[in-house]
Amino acid sequence: MTTTHNHRPTTDMYPTRGTAETMTPRRDPVVWSAPGTPGPLGRPELMDYDRAGFTTLDPLLSPSEVARFRAELDRLVRDPAVRLDERAVVEPTSRDIRSVFEVHRISEVFASLVRDERVVGTACQILGSDVYVHQSRINVKPGFGASGFYWHSDFETWHAEDGLPRMRAVSVSIALTDNYATNGSLMIIPGSHRTFLSCAGATSEDNYKKSLRMQEAGTPSNEAVTALSEPSGIRLITGRSGSATWFDCNCMHGSGDNITPYPRSNVFIVFNSVENTAGDPFAAPARRPAFVAARDFTPVR
Repeated sequence: MTTTHNHRPTTDMYPTRGTAETMTPRRDPVVWSAPGTPGPLGRPELMDYDRAGFTTLDPLLSPSEVARFRAELDRLVRDPAVRLDERAVVEPTSRDIRSVFEVHRISEVFASLVRDERVVGTACQILGSDVYVHQSRINVKPGFGASGFYWHSDFETWHAEDGLPRMRAVSVSIALTDNYATNGSLMIIPGSHRTFLSCAGATSEDNYKKSLRMQEAGTPSNEAVTALSEPSGIRLITGRSGSATWFDCNCMHGSGDNITPYPRSNVFIVFNSVENTAGDPFAAPARRPAFVAARDFTPVR
């Protein structure tokens, strides 16, 4: 059964996109399940996630599983029909495919990964409820010039532009190639998930079209990134193909350009609690398309 909601809560717990940038403490739990709730993560991993905002599992996938998903990623990137689909994002200079959204609907191979108990079970364990896929995509960073993603909190965007009320979503980035310190790997500011950064500036019409290539609205100032990184620094997330990093929706994160010969490809899945469904945007003139921000809240089984 498909469930949809078209409402917005009357209280905005995390106002943003105003005239000034502000920092306020997080008002939500990080791990929503009760202590001792069974699931794929052990107590040490859950403690790391609660404290730092992320935890890495190396490996999550076996080499044969990596080969299967990598082959499917390569097939999608080569498919002319995928390139012409609105769900594909193309690099402005090289014209290489940068991302393909809603990949779990395009590909049954990636749909099977979403349903894998090691994946959806971990999301349910962290969020303390059934979950649905708010967003999925493959990110491709071919060598020699693939551009990075500037510092941002996903929740700030999902709250402002998609209408997610609470910080009750989790992302997993699963490496399908080796992620080195040199090829544009993910960077996270540990502990930043406990502070909500309200960004300054209004959201323009069709902002998502620009932000999928280079984010502008919802990005922090240099001073804010410096302040958030002062307590614990910045963690560079590297790992072999098959490794997975789970990170909280409010982590401040980004990645640099890949100017090496070594490609970096990951599958990225966002799970949101069925008790935290998207409504009307809190700080945008219109909703983003469903392939970027799902409006089908059917739980993953």
